[in-house]
Amino acid sequence: MCDYSLERQKSRPAAAGDRLVVTSFPGSSTHGFRAVGEADVAVCLRPGTELAFDAPVALRGFFRFLLDQRRQSCLTARFREVNEGNPLLHHDALEFGNGQIVLLTSLRKGQFASVIQLPAERCSTAMMARSSAPELAAGTSDLRPSSLHDT
Repeated sequence: MCDYSLERQKSRPAAAGDRLVVTSFPGSSTHGFRAVGEADVAVCLRPGTELAFDAPVALRGFFRFLLDQRRQSCLTARFREVNEGNPLLHHDALEFGNGQIVLLTSLRKGQFASVIQLPAERCSTAMMARSSAPELAAGTSDLRPSSLHDT
């Protein structure tokens, strides 16, 4: 998803393998991702999308001497949404392997990451009916190999 402050920005969904950079967008005070080579297009992540950063993630800060102390040592993170009940707060966040959750808008510009995995799609009932495993589509609960049925 793209945060509410980027809803008027040209955007596209993330794809596995995308090379992203943290940036700001015209007319917005928030930070987000864009693909390398696509200057004015926000790349929107779905909850569960996994990223790998090129270097420890630096966070924005008010005091220059504190910036080096505000780094996230984990290089991988999973995108998630927070503050969903309050439309006035930012929703886009990253959850790092150590459990820390950081708003995407708190990241310093110019950092690079790669999309390593997209979240799984939910299967609809129609998709299950078209499944190549008819016994699963029909709801069969006995999934043991046939050689075990004869015991």
